[in-house]
Amino acid sequence: MTANTRDRILDALENLLLEKGMSQVTLENVAATAGVSKGGLLYHFKSKDALLAGLVRRLSERAEQQLGAAVAKGTSVAEWYLQTPNPNNASDALELALYRSMVAAMRTVDGNADPQTDEVQRALADMMETWSDGLDKETDDPVWADIIRLVGDGVYLRALLGLPPVDPTRYRKVVARLLER
Repeated sequence: MTANTRDRILDALENLLLEKGMSQVTLENVAATAGVSKGGLLYHFKSKDALLAGLVRRLSERAEQQLGAAVAKGTSVAEWYLQTPNPNNASDALELALYRSMVAAMRTVDGNADPQTDEVQRALADMMETWSDGLDKETDDPVWADIIRLVGDGVYLRALLGLPPVDPTRYRKVVARLLER
């Protein structure tokens, strides 16, 4: 089994989550959608939780790639965090992949899970912690970093839920004010 098989399995999981929801995510359904045997799936992911955590870890990798590309172009971590997600931006494959992965990962979240013992919750917490660390390093005021984080989280959540976006002109003013500090 190759890394391509692993990605194919994660793509299948992502598609099932996006098209049918968590109720249709079984090891058998994911394997069939990926075109691998259940044994082949279990070679890469020892359990359903490991599979779901793998999806979140890949999401984290995609986010790190996107952040790295943005920083390389001169964008600050705060600017990246405050960007408005655009699921219709087919010209930016990395942004689209990140958005799809985030929506799929959000469909796996169980608000009652214990982040100390649940592999998926731990993977999500680790990813969010990495983003928080980046903001904290860039911003000399931890409260200001939290304000940026909360605004960015809210804007992204609106997009994930399909709610109307904040007026773009007004949001640009919000971002400008947050970044001028």
